[in-house]
Amino acid sequence: MVQQLGGDHRPRVEVRPLLPEGRPALSSRDSVRHLLFRRWPGRLLLGAVAARLVLALVSASTGPSAVTDLLGVLVGLVLGVTLVWAIWKLAGVARRRLLWRVRRKLIVSYIFIGVVPTLLVVGFFLFAGLLMFFNVSAYLFKRGIDDIVDEATVLARTAAVELQRGGAAGEVLERKLANNVNRYRGLSVAFVPRAAGSAGGATARPPAAARLSMRPPAGETVAVGPWRHDEPPTEVPAWVSVGGFGGLLAYRYPDDPQRQHLVIRAVGFPDERSPRWGVVVDIPVDEQVVGELRDTTGIELRTVTVVADDADAALQEGRETAPAPVVERTAPEGGDRRWAFTSMTIFDYVDWAKGAKGTLLLNIRVSPSDIYDRLSAAQSRVRNISLGELFMLVLAVIAVLFLIIETVAFLMGFALARSITGSIHQLFEGTERVRAGDFSHRIEIGTRDQLGELAGSFNEMTSSIEGLLRQAEEKRRLEEELRIAREIQMSLLPRGGIQLPGLTITALCVPAREVGGDYYDFFPLEEGRLGLLIADVAGKGTSAALYMAELKGLMLSLSKIYTSPRELLVEVNRIISEHLDSRSFITMTYAVVDVAGHVLTYARAGHTPLIYLPASNGGAPRQAQVHTPDGLVLGLRIEGGAARFEQLLTEAHVPLEPGDVAVLFTDGITEAMNPAADFFGDARLLQIVEEHGHLGADELRERILREVEAFQGEAEQHDDMTMILLRMADETPAVPADEPTRPESATTRP
Repeated sequence: MVQQLGGDHRPRVEVRPLLPEGRPALSSRDSVRHLLFRRWPGRLLLGAVAARLVLALVSASTGPSAVTDLLGVLVGLVLGVTLVWAIWKLAGVARRRLLWRVRRKLIVSYIFIGVVPTLLVVGFFLFAGLLMFFNVSAYLFKRGIDDIVDEATVLARTAAVELQRGGAAGEVLERKLANNVNRYRGLSVAFVPRAAGSAGGATARPPAAARLSMRPPAGETVAVGPWRHDEPPTEVPAWVSVGGFGGLLAYRYPDDPQRQHLVIRAVGFPDERSPRWGVVVDIPVDEQVVGELRDTTGIELRTVTVVADDADAALQEGRETAPAPVVERTAPEGGDRRWAFTSMTIFDYVDWAKGAKGTLLLNIRVSPSDIYDRLSAAQSRVRNISLGELFMLVLAVIAVLFLIIETVAFLMGFALARSITGSIHQLFEGTERVRAGDFSHRIEIGTRDQLGELAGSFNEMTSSIEGLLRQAEEKRRLEEELRIAREIQMSLLPRGGIQLPGLTITALCVPAREVGGDYYDFFPLEEGRLGLLIADVAGKGTSAALYMAELKGLMLSLSKIYTSPRELLVEVNRIISEHLDSRSFITMTYAVVDVAGHVLTYARAGHTPLIYLPASNGGAPRQAQVHTPDGLVLGLRIEGGAARFEQLLTEAHVPLEPGDVAVLFTDGITEAMNPAADFFGDARLLQIVEEHGHLGADELRERILREVEAFQGEAEQHDDMTMILLRMADETPAVPADEPTRPESATTRP
């Protein structure tokens, strides 16, 4: 690992200690003990395991309860989350310790590529098969319940029809009971009046004789059968429609309120628009019914759980003993139930008094072999074999072939891993020798495959590594020189702004590389005047920075001699053109600000325009002006260049009033490009100055910089960006005769 340290730019190699087999040593924080006892998720995991054991002991001793079930859910959630964390951390430790060797990694990879997908595929199909069997079993069981409901409904309707035709209530009900009691021993039948106020239209009044034969005196109930599961109903509730009713009811024995039972109830009415009575048929889901369902569907009902809801709450009204949240009833077992699984199915039940619906969770036991036999029995057999058995045979053959192929692939992968890891071990030894400084070590090439090519590439790498190190050292030396050059260049720029009464000046310089060719400076002059310079040396890098340093020296000396910007630039061009090469030149604008005289005098040597924003425009919106006086670039080494420069150079004057703004900038701002290679442009800069010219100098500078950066987006800066911004105070104070001074706080941003 190579680290860059402070001012020392020599590489430092960090060598981790190695165990005897070459495996890197791990810290104590990677130990299992630290993960479980020193980290809070590990402690939470141990606490959840302990709480789970305590809850199991409490449930075993006192039985399940709502509190233990709720605590079990919470503890299970915490245990699941912390267990996932522990597995993640332990996997990291295993990866660093157990899987450090490439051979182990390849073996584990083959396991995950070959063995694990096979197990997942097998598990997927097993789970899909079980899911199919569970769904089919739930469907069969529901069909069995529905068949019994249909039988009870038919029984109730036929009894109602016979009563409507004139039969005596007691005789009809006794006859119906006698005809069906052998099938359902708990069958109970009742003649029940309908509740007053039930919905329905008017009914034609039957003859008196028919009325006497249809039902007992008003308000009476005739009940036949054992009615051991509950008291006979006294009336048919108003919620039961004239079409009748058939479904499940949940109830509890009066002497055993903690156990939940089921009854299939059906209601039949006579063929009238608004019947005043009905026949109620109850078939309790007792041992006989459960056995019949097991024989007809192959499904065994084990337990019944009522999910607490509105209907269950209504079911508990009037009970002295508070019911448990989940009350179970276990049905007797019978038959050969080997290879049987437990499943769940959901049924709806109804509260008889109010008609509110509730939910039943039935625990059923299903044998896949029974279901498969029942499905196969529906298929025709050809030569004592069915189509399903033929498919199972083909599936078994495919499974055996798949297992054989996976075994062969694993053995071949293991052999391939040994051959690969042997070559990798040689490469590891070679890299250790190189890390120790032995560049003469070579790896023996024993094969002509890709691993042999890799060994040859390693030998070529070690033969040229010394040259690469020398190149890296040279690069670091150049980077250090560029860093020093940047520090020197930044030191040439003003370290603070200029305090001049009535005038605010701010500036910035953002180089595109370590060193750049843009330059700006302030020169305090006599009589309270101030010289401003902004320049752009052609090109970037070290050469541009050196020319910039030479220009600064010239300006420091000549600004004290020449008061006219034009004369100063003429002299600078004469001197510097003798030192620049033929491919270099400098663009520059030099201005003298006279606050007391309310004038800015400047000359432009091929530089970007000056933007001037007057404080007022006769009441109209402020409009920025672009001033571009003539002028040729500095330093052109051509015949007659000095005379041509002096001939073209023009000195311009800009009046300064309170609130006026002047902006001097380099082309790095207006030629900033976005990812689509579009220029920022002079128009955008003018618009920003016009819209935000009312801001202070620093705020306006930052606004311009933010707009340029937003325009560039992710595009790379290709040129230096430099700017000087002047703003006259709204009310110009009296200017003292002293020269401008520099404050300690910097307003420039290099």
